[in-house]
Amino acid sequence: MDQTRDIRDFLTSRRARLTPQEVGLPDFGGRRRVPGLRREEVALLAGMSVEYYVRFERGNASGISEGIIDGVSRALRLDDTERAHLHDLVRAANDGVRPVRRRAPARPRTIAPSVQQLLDAMTEVPALVQDGRLDVLGTNAMARALFSPMFADVDRTPNFARYLFLDPRSASFYLDWEDSADELVALLRIETGRAPFDRELSDLVGELATRSEPFRALWGAHDVREHRTGRKRLRHEIVGPVELEYQALDVAGGPGLQLVAFTAEPGSASATALQLLGNLTSVPADRPS
Repeated sequence: MDQTRDIRDFLTSRRARLTPQEVGLPDFGGRRRVPGLRREEVALLAGMSVEYYVRFERGNASGISEGIIDGVSRALRLDDTERAHLHDLVRAANDGVRPVRRRAPARPRTIAPSVQQLLDAMTEVPALVQDGRLDVLGTNAMARALFSPMFADVDRTPNFARYLFLDPRSASFYLDWEDSADELVALLRIETGRAPFDRELSDLVGELATRSEPFRALWGAHDVREHRTGRKRLRHEIVGPVELEYQALDVAGGPGLQLVAFTAEPGSASATALQLLGNLTSVPADRPS
């Protein structure tokens, strides 16, 4: 990952979405050559010199303190996720210029047996464990059945982003494809800040950017958002359309691991569909001879 470029593009994109009126500055009229605040206005709001802010926006993170990052974050109206991402980008840029580059922490490729037991015990809802790269490291039977097309390639770890952007079947599976695409790209953007030296993550982003024009467009927006709760509308090939709520919970054992469980509103058609899915995945204790 190019940390200098990431800082530059992230700050530029956040600056472009604001107007003087939104941040309490006078607008003296006249058409601006580019949308958004001027660098001078951001520097004024952040309480720093124009020269220092320009240097920062160009990607030079040397000497940038947490206080400066927080001041710029307030000036650009960054939310907590965006502020944390900016901190991550600056940290990564400074690590990258040191004589000895910090090693990325090892990523687990499997989950602990106790976590798999927890998944298996969740017999009435689809549940899975994913990492920051959106690789699926463990599932219960219902999750594997719900997302069955993603598991078609047995030689590769299932990955939500690769499935959504590179598998044509995802267009009919995700009824809100654009919303899901926005969500996944925003999550990957966060992860590239947290783990800038993760080679597999870099390879994944490169693969998606090379093969998917929609991914390239969304990646260039530099949006970052956490998604711990939300709604998914899916069309399963057997049980039909389902509308599910999801909850994502952090899992001990590695950076970025989350357990994601999907539930349907009790008494709804989606709840009936999930029950049918569960019936299809259950294995009878005794088989007729």
